[in-house]
Amino acid sequence: MASRSSSLASLLVIMILHLWSNTVFYVTGSSCFTSIISFGDSLADTGNLKQLASISDQQFPVLLSPYGENFYDHSTGRCSNGRLIIDFLAESLGLPLIPPFVHEKGIDNAIAFGQGVNFAVAGATALDSSVLETRGIVNPMTNASLRVQLEWFKHSLPSICGNASDCRKFIGNSLILMGEIGGNDYNYPILDGKLINEDSFVPLVIDSIVSTINELIEMGAQTLVVPGNLPVGCSGAYLTICGSETEEYDPKTGCLVRLNEFAEYHNELLQKKLNHLRELHPNVNIIYADYYNAAMQIYRSPEKYGFTNGGLKACCGGGGPYNFNSSAECGLTSASVCDEPDTYVCWDGIHLTEAAYKLIANNLFQGGYTTPQFNSLCPTSIFSSSM
Repeated sequence: MASRSSSLASLLVIMILHLWSNTVFYVTGSSCFTSIISFGDSLADTGNLKQLASISDQQFPVLLSPYGENFYDHSTGRCSNGRLIIDFLAESLGLPLIPPFVHEKGIDNAIAFGQGVNFAVAGATALDSSVLETRGIVNPMTNASLRVQLEWFKHSLPSICGNASDCRKFIGNSLILMGEIGGNDYNYPILDGKLINEDSFVPLVIDSIVSTINELIEMGAQTLVVPGNLPVGCSGAYLTICGSETEEYDPKTGCLVRLNEFAEYHNELLQKKLNHLRELHPNVNIIYADYYNAAMQIYRSPEKYGFTNGGLKACCGGGGPYNFNSSAECGLTSASVCDEPDTYVCWDGIHLTEAAYKLIANNLFQGGYTTPQFNSLCPTSIFSSSM
Protein backbone atom coordinates (compact mmCIF):
# COMPACT_ATOMS: atom_id res chain seq x y z
CA MET A 1 0.00 0.00 0.00
CA ALA A 2 2.83 2.40 0.87
CA SER A 3 4.15 3.34 -2.61
CA ARG A 4 0.73 3.35 -4.24
CA SER A 5 -0.91 5.44 -1.54
CA SER A 6 2.04 7.87 -1.65
CA SER A 7 1.63 8.61 -5.35
CA LEU A 8 -2.14 8.85 -5.10
CA ALA A 9 -1.85 11.12 -2.09
CA SER A 10 0.52 13.38 -4.05
CA LEU A 11 -2.04 13.68 -6.83
CA LEU A 12 -4.69 14.45 -4.25
CA VAL A 13 -2.57 17.24 -2.80
CA ILE A 14 -2.50 18.89 -6.23
CA MET A 15 -6.27 18.49 -6.56
CA ILE A 16 -6.87 19.97 -3.10
CA LEU A 17 -4.62 22.94 -3.81
CA HIS A 18 -6.58 23.59 -7.00
CA LEU A 19 -9.82 23.61 -5.04
CA TRP A 20 -8.35 25.92 -2.41
CA SER A 21 -6.93 28.37 -4.98
CA ASN A 22 -10.48 29.45 -5.86
CA THR A 23 -11.64 29.72 -2.26
CA VAL A 24 -11.80 32.65 0.14
CA PHE A 25 -10.90 31.72 3.70
CA TYR A 26 -12.50 33.26 6.73
CA VAL A 27 -10.90 33.27 10.16
CA THR A 28 -12.97 33.90 13.24
CA GLY A 29 -11.52 31.50 15.78
CA SER A 30 -11.37 31.89 19.53
CA SER A 31 -9.84 34.52 21.76
CA CYS A 32 -6.67 32.41 21.97
CA PHE A 33 -6.07 30.83 18.56
CA THR A 34 -7.55 31.32 15.13
CA SER A 35 -6.99 27.70 14.10
CA ILE A 36 -5.55 24.30 15.01
CA ILE A 37 -2.93 22.59 12.86
CA SER A 38 -2.61 18.91 13.77
CA PHE A 39 -0.05 16.22 13.03
CA GLY A 40 0.10 12.68 14.38
CA ASP A 41 -1.43 9.21 14.25
CA SER A 42 -4.73 7.54 15.15
CA LEU A 43 -5.06 9.48 18.41
CA ALA A 44 -5.63 12.61 16.32
CA ASP A 45 -6.71 11.40 12.84
CA THR A 46 -10.14 12.78 11.93
CA GLY A 47 -10.40 11.01 8.58
CA ASN A 48 -7.15 11.06 6.58
CA LEU A 49 -6.58 7.29 6.61
CA LYS A 50 -10.18 6.77 5.56
CA GLN A 51 -9.74 8.98 2.50
CA LEU A 52 -6.32 7.57 1.61
CA ALA A 53 -7.71 4.04 1.86
CA SER A 54 -10.65 4.87 -0.41
CA ILE A 55 -8.28 6.32 -3.01
CA SER A 56 -6.03 3.26 -2.99
CA ASP A 57 -8.95 0.81 -2.69
CA GLN A 58 -7.74 -0.45 0.68
CA GLN A 59 -9.74 -1.29 3.77
CA PHE A 60 -8.88 -1.53 7.44
CA PRO A 61 -11.04 -2.72 10.35
CA VAL A 62 -10.58 0.66 12.12
CA LEU A 63 -12.54 2.29 9.29
CA LEU A 64 -15.58 0.05 9.63
CA SER A 65 -18.63 0.05 11.89
CA PRO A 66 -18.91 0.31 14.89
CA TYR A 67 -16.10 2.89 14.78
CA GLY A 68 -17.68 6.31 14.99
CA GLU A 69 -21.02 4.92 16.18
CA ASN A 70 -21.54 7.81 18.61
CA PHE A 71 -20.58 10.39 16.02
CA TYR A 72 -22.81 12.54 13.89
CA ASP A 73 -22.39 10.70 10.58
CA HIS A 74 -21.17 7.31 11.91
CA SER A 75 -18.33 7.20 9.34
CA THR A 76 -15.74 9.68 10.48
CA GLY A 77 -12.55 7.67 10.16
CA ARG A 78 -11.83 8.26 13.86
CA CYS A 79 -10.35 5.33 15.79
CA SER A 80 -12.91 5.38 18.60
CA ASN A 81 -16.64 5.19 19.05
CA GLY A 82 -16.83 8.99 19.00
CA ARG A 83 -14.78 12.14 19.48
CA LEU A 84 -11.06 12.33 20.13
CA ILE A 85 -8.93 14.62 22.28
CA ILE A 86 -8.44 16.99 19.34
CA ASP A 87 -12.23 17.27 18.93
CA PHE A 88 -12.75 18.25 22.56
CA LEU A 89 -9.88 20.72 22.33
CA ALA A 90 -11.37 22.38 19.24
CA GLU A 91 -14.82 22.60 20.83
CA SER A 92 -13.37 24.13 23.98
CA LEU A 93 -11.67 26.85 21.93
CA GLY A 94 -14.82 27.70 20.00
CA LEU A 95 -13.41 26.28 16.76
CA PRO A 96 -15.07 23.81 14.38
CA LEU A 97 -13.98 20.18 14.46
CA ILE A 98 -10.72 20.06 12.53
CA PRO A 99 -11.20 18.43 9.11
CA PRO A 100 -8.74 15.99 7.54
CA PHE A 101 -6.36 17.34 4.91
CA VAL A 102 -7.23 14.50 2.53
CA HIS A 103 -10.85 14.91 1.53
CA GLU A 104 -13.28 14.01 -1.22
CA LYS A 105 -13.21 15.95 -4.47
CA GLY A 106 -15.71 18.77 -4.56
CA ILE A 107 -16.15 19.18 -0.79
CA ASP A 108 -15.85 22.84 0.15
CA ASN A 109 -13.96 23.09 3.42
CA ALA A 110 -13.27 26.80 3.08
CA ILE A 111 -14.22 28.02 6.54
CA ALA A 112 -13.12 24.85 8.32
CA PHE A 113 -9.69 24.79 6.65
CA GLY A 114 -9.26 28.48 7.39
CA GLN A 115 -9.71 27.60 11.04
CA GLY A 116 -7.48 24.55 10.96
CA VAL A 117 -6.52 21.41 9.13
CA ASN A 118 -5.54 17.95 10.34
CA PHE A 119 -2.62 16.07 8.76
CA ALA A 120 -2.60 13.17 11.27
CA VAL A 121 -2.97 9.70 9.76
CA ALA A 122 -3.91 6.58 11.70
CA GLY A 123 -0.96 4.19 11.68
CA ALA A 124 1.57 6.95 11.02
CA THR A 125 5.05 6.89 12.52
CA ALA A 126 7.51 9.59 13.53
CA LEU A 127 10.25 7.94 11.48
CA ASP A 128 10.04 7.48 7.74
CA SER A 129 9.14 4.02 6.46
CA SER A 130 12.57 3.68 4.84
CA VAL A 131 14.29 4.26 8.20
CA LEU A 132 12.06 1.72 9.94
CA GLU A 133 12.60 -0.87 7.21
CA THR A 134 16.37 -0.80 7.81
CA ARG A 135 15.52 -2.05 11.31
CA GLY A 136 13.18 -4.73 10.04
CA ILE A 137 10.05 -2.78 10.97
CA VAL A 138 7.20 -2.66 8.45
CA ASN A 139 4.30 -0.24 8.61
CA PRO A 140 1.30 -2.16 7.21
CA MET A 141 -1.04 0.85 7.13
CA THR A 142 0.55 3.98 5.67
CA ASN A 143 3.80 5.69 4.73
CA ALA A 144 2.43 9.09 5.82
CA SER A 145 5.15 9.64 8.41
CA LEU A 146 5.57 12.87 10.34
CA ARG A 147 7.92 14.19 7.65
CA VAL A 148 5.36 13.44 4.93
CA GLN A 149 2.67 15.23 6.93
CA LEU A 150 4.92 18.27 7.30
CA GLU A 151 5.50 18.31 3.54
CA TRP A 152 1.74 18.23 2.97
CA PHE A 153 1.45 21.25 5.25
CA LYS A 154 4.20 23.17 3.45
CA HIS A 155 2.69 22.52 0.03
CA SER A 156 -0.78 23.55 1.19
CA LEU A 157 0.22 26.86 2.81
CA PRO A 158 0.13 29.10 -0.30
CA SER A 159 -3.49 28.11 -0.89
CA ILE A 160 -4.48 28.59 2.74
CA CYS A 161 -2.89 31.93 3.48
CA GLY A 162 -1.37 33.38 0.30
CA ASN A 163 1.98 35.14 0.70
CA ALA A 164 4.83 34.33 3.05
CA SER A 165 4.02 37.13 5.49
CA ASP A 166 0.36 36.10 5.82
CA CYS A 167 1.34 32.45 6.19
CA ARG A 168 3.79 33.26 8.96
CA LYS A 169 1.03 35.18 10.73
CA PHE A 170 -1.43 32.30 10.16
CA ILE A 171 0.99 29.78 11.69
CA GLY A 172 1.81 32.08 14.59
CA ASN A 173 -1.87 32.50 15.45
CA SER A 174 -2.52 28.76 15.25
CA LEU A 175 -2.28 26.12 17.94
CA ILE A 176 0.03 23.39 16.63
CA LEU A 177 -0.85 19.93 17.98
CA MET A 178 2.08 17.55 17.56
CA GLY A 179 0.38 14.21 17.79
CA GLU A 180 0.61 12.07 19.76
CA ILE A 181 3.23 10.67 17.38
CA GLY A 182 5.91 8.02 17.87
CA GLY A 183 3.77 5.37 19.50
CA ASN A 184 3.44 3.35 16.29
CA ASP A 185 7.21 3.30 15.84
CA TYR A 186 7.16 1.07 18.92
CA ASN A 187 3.79 -0.63 18.43
CA TYR A 188 4.71 -2.34 15.18
CA PRO A 189 7.87 -4.12 16.40
CA ILE A 190 6.64 -4.85 19.93
CA LEU A 191 3.32 -6.33 18.82
CA ASP A 192 5.23 -8.30 16.19
CA GLY A 193 7.42 -9.84 18.87
CA LYS A 194 10.59 -7.92 17.96
CA LEU A 195 13.03 -6.58 20.52
CA ILE A 196 13.78 -2.85 20.65
CA ASN A 197 17.14 -1.38 21.55
CA GLU A 198 15.81 1.46 23.70
CA ASP A 199 19.11 3.33 23.93
CA SER A 200 19.43 3.75 20.17
CA PHE A 201 15.87 3.61 18.86
CA VAL A 202 13.96 5.90 21.23
CA PRO A 203 16.35 8.86 20.74
CA LEU A 204 15.93 8.41 16.98
CA VAL A 205 12.15 8.71 17.31
CA ILE A 206 12.44 11.73 19.61
CA ASP A 207 14.87 13.48 17.27
CA SER A 208 12.39 13.13 14.41
CA ILE A 209 9.69 14.83 16.48
CA VAL A 210 12.05 17.59 17.66
CA SER A 211 13.29 18.21 14.13
CA THR A 212 9.73 18.78 12.94
CA ILE A 213 9.05 21.13 15.86
CA ASN A 214 12.15 23.13 14.91
CA GLU A 215 10.97 23.48 11.32
CA LEU A 216 7.54 24.65 12.44
CA ILE A 217 9.12 27.24 14.75
CA GLU A 218 11.23 28.48 11.84
CA MET A 219 8.01 28.82 9.84
CA GLY A 220 6.51 31.01 12.56
CA ALA A 221 4.87 28.66 15.07
CA GLN A 222 4.37 30.34 18.46
CA THR A 223 2.39 27.75 20.43
CA LEU A 224 2.90 24.00 20.14
CA VAL A 225 1.34 21.24 22.23
CA VAL A 226 3.55 18.15 22.23
CA PRO A 227 1.95 15.03 23.76
CA GLY A 228 3.87 12.21 25.35
CA ASN A 229 3.07 8.53 24.97
CA LEU A 230 0.11 6.90 26.72
CA PRO A 231 0.65 4.10 29.29
CA VAL A 232 0.78 1.34 26.67
CA GLY A 233 1.17 -1.31 29.35
CA CYS A 234 -2.53 -0.77 30.08
CA SER A 235 -3.51 -1.52 26.47
CA GLY A 236 -5.61 -4.63 25.99
CA ALA A 237 -3.60 -5.50 22.88
CA TYR A 238 -0.29 -5.35 24.74
CA LEU A 239 -1.72 -7.19 27.73
CA THR A 240 -2.96 -9.97 25.43
CA ILE A 241 0.09 -10.29 23.20
CA CYS A 242 2.90 -9.46 25.64
CA GLY A 243 1.42 -10.69 28.90
CA SER A 244 2.79 -13.83 30.53
CA GLU A 245 3.43 -15.44 33.92
CA THR A 246 6.93 -14.00 33.92
CA GLU A 247 5.78 -10.41 33.37
CA GLU A 248 5.38 -7.98 36.27
CA TYR A 249 1.94 -6.40 36.59
CA ASP A 250 1.15 -3.22 38.51
CA PRO A 251 -0.97 -4.42 41.46
CA LYS A 252 -3.01 -1.19 41.46
CA THR A 253 -3.91 -1.18 37.79
CA GLY A 254 -3.15 -4.60 36.31
CA CYS A 255 -0.98 -2.93 33.66
CA LEU A 256 2.31 -4.33 32.38
CA VAL A 257 5.11 -2.60 34.30
CA ARG A 258 7.82 -3.14 31.69
CA LEU A 259 5.87 -1.51 28.89
CA ASN A 260 4.71 1.41 31.01
CA GLU A 261 8.30 2.01 32.02
CA PHE A 262 9.19 2.02 28.32
CA ALA A 263 6.54 4.70 27.68
CA GLU A 264 7.87 6.71 30.62
CA TYR A 265 11.39 6.52 29.19
CA HIS A 266 10.13 7.94 25.87
CA ASN A 267 8.32 10.71 27.73
CA GLU A 268 11.29 11.60 29.91
CA LEU A 269 13.58 11.88 26.92
CA LEU A 270 11.00 13.93 25.03
CA GLN A 271 10.67 16.36 27.93
CA LYS A 272 14.46 16.82 28.14
CA LYS A 273 14.52 17.70 24.44
CA LEU A 274 11.61 20.11 24.86
CA ASN A 275 13.40 21.83 27.73
CA HIS A 276 16.37 22.38 25.42
CA LEU A 277 14.06 23.77 22.73
CA ARG A 278 12.60 26.23 25.23
CA GLU A 279 16.11 27.49 25.95
CA LEU A 280 16.72 28.00 22.23
CA HIS A 281 13.31 29.61 21.63
CA PRO A 282 12.33 31.47 24.83
CA ASN A 283 9.56 33.40 23.07
CA VAL A 284 7.78 30.27 21.84
CA ASN A 285 5.20 28.41 23.94
CA ILE A 286 6.25 24.75 23.87
CA ILE A 287 3.71 22.83 25.95
CA TYR A 288 4.29 19.25 27.01
CA ALA A 289 1.01 17.34 27.28
CA ASP A 290 1.32 14.55 29.82
CA TYR A 291 -0.98 11.99 28.22
CA TYR A 292 0.60 9.29 30.38
CA ASN A 293 -0.39 10.62 33.80
CA ALA A 294 -3.63 12.18 32.58
CA ALA A 295 -4.65 8.63 31.62
CA MET A 296 -3.02 6.81 34.56
CA GLN A 297 -5.30 8.44 37.11
CA ILE A 298 -8.21 6.82 35.24
CA TYR A 299 -6.55 3.39 35.20
CA ARG A 300 -5.87 3.65 38.93
CA SER A 301 -9.52 4.38 39.79
CA PRO A 302 -11.76 3.68 36.77
CA GLU A 303 -14.98 3.32 38.77
CA LYS A 304 -14.40 6.73 40.36
CA TYR A 305 -14.88 8.23 36.90
CA GLY A 306 -17.85 6.11 35.88
CA PHE A 307 -15.96 3.35 34.08
CA THR A 308 -17.75 0.51 35.83
CA ASN A 309 -16.42 -2.06 33.35
CA GLY A 310 -12.85 -1.19 34.26
CA GLY A 311 -9.89 0.24 32.42
CA LEU A 312 -8.35 -2.75 30.65
CA LYS A 313 -11.06 -4.75 28.91
CA ALA A 314 -12.08 -3.51 25.46
CA CYS A 315 -15.66 -2.63 24.63
CA CYS A 316 -15.29 -3.87 21.06
CA GLY A 317 -13.31 -7.01 20.28
CA GLY A 318 -13.12 -10.74 19.76
CA GLY A 319 -13.02 -12.23 23.22
CA GLY A 320 -10.40 -13.23 25.74
CA PRO A 321 -9.59 -11.72 29.16
CA TYR A 322 -9.21 -8.23 27.65
CA ASN A 323 -11.66 -8.74 24.77
CA PHE A 324 -8.85 -8.39 22.26
CA ASN A 325 -8.16 -10.96 19.55
CA SER A 326 -5.91 -10.06 16.63
CA SER A 327 -7.88 -12.40 14.36
CA ALA A 328 -11.22 -10.86 15.38
CA GLU A 329 -10.44 -7.16 15.63
CA CYS A 330 -13.09 -4.54 16.24
CA GLY A 331 -14.67 -3.69 12.90
CA LEU A 332 -14.68 -7.28 11.66
CA THR A 333 -17.88 -9.33 11.66
CA SER A 334 -16.27 -11.79 14.07
CA ALA A 335 -16.02 -9.10 16.77
CA SER A 336 -18.79 -7.88 19.07
CA VAL A 337 -19.41 -4.49 20.67
CA CYS A 338 -20.59 -3.71 24.19
CA ASP A 339 -23.89 -1.99 24.95
CA GLU A 340 -22.48 0.80 27.11
CA PRO A 341 -19.18 2.13 25.72
CA ASP A 342 -19.18 5.02 28.19
CA THR A 343 -18.57 2.52 31.01
CA TYR A 344 -15.31 1.35 29.37
CA VAL A 345 -11.96 3.12 29.15
CA CYS A 346 -10.73 0.94 26.30
CA TRP A 347 -12.55 0.86 22.98
CA ASP A 348 -10.78 -1.76 20.86
CA GLY A 349 -7.69 -2.92 22.74
CA ILE A 350 -5.52 -0.07 21.48
CA HIS A 351 -7.66 3.06 21.28
CA LEU A 352 -9.88 4.55 23.97
CA THR A 353 -13.57 5.38 24.13
CA GLU A 354 -14.98 8.85 23.60
CA ALA A 355 -15.73 9.04 27.33
CA ALA A 356 -12.09 8.31 28.20
CA TYR A 357 -10.75 10.78 25.64
CA LYS A 358 -13.07 13.47 27.00
CA LEU A 359 -11.83 12.95 30.53
CA ILE A 360 -8.17 12.94 29.43
CA ALA A 361 -8.73 16.14 27.43
CA ASN A 362 -10.29 17.75 30.48
CA ASN A 363 -7.35 16.64 32.65
CA LEU A 364 -4.92 18.08 30.14
CA PHE A 365 -6.37 21.42 29.18
CA GLN A 366 -8.33 22.28 32.31
CA GLY A 367 -6.20 20.46 34.84
CA GLY A 368 -2.52 20.31 35.66
CA TYR A 369 -1.22 17.78 33.15
CA THR A 370 0.47 20.21 30.76
CA THR A 371 3.80 22.00 31.24
CA PRO A 372 3.42 24.95 31.27
CA GLN A 373 -0.28 24.80 32.11
CA PHE A 374 -2.39 25.29 29.01
CA ASN A 375 -5.15 27.19 30.80
CA SER A 376 -2.63 29.79 31.98
CA LEU A 377 -1.79 30.59 28.35
CA CYS A 378 -5.35 30.38 27.08
CA PRO A 379 -7.69 31.56 29.87
CA THR A 380 -10.92 30.48 28.25
CA SER A 381 -13.69 28.43 29.78
CA ILE A 382 -12.55 24.94 28.87
CA PHE A 383 -14.88 21.95 28.82
CA SER A 384 -18.27 22.97 30.08
CA SER A 385 -20.41 20.31 31.71
CA SER A 386 -22.58 20.10 28.60
CA MET A 387 -19.72 18.82 26.41
